[in-house]
Amino acid sequence: MPVSFSAYAAPVILLTLSNVFMTFAWYGHLKHKSSPLLIAIIASCSIALFEYCLAVPANRWGNETYSVVQLKTIQEVITLIVFAGFSIVYLKQSLGWNHLVGFILIAAGASFVFKGSA
Repeated sequence: MPVSFSAYAAPVILLTLSNVFMTFAWYGHLKHKSSPLLIAIIASCSIALFEYCLAVPANRWGNETYSVVQLKTIQEVITLIVFAGFSIVYLKQSLGWNHLVGFILIAAGASFVFKGSA
């Protein structure tokens, strides 16, 4: 029986959303360095809790279509894409050519995870 489009897409969409929240949890406070560290920790933990509410179902449901290794690889590639956008748009930090090349090499390496066994 063929797997539906949503079985492939839903985990990727949920992982993308969870990565947006996790990126804010981990790096969003860097734009507000004057606020107390405890406030940053509490805010980050609160955001991360919501992130887990997206990541756990993404992995649970995604494992019906993808292997665990494929899910982790998808998550890592999404993390790089989300982080690059976050860095540029939110933190106003540009990425250099070396960052782009590094990300491309990581994505190229990740593509091997989806190749069939030889």
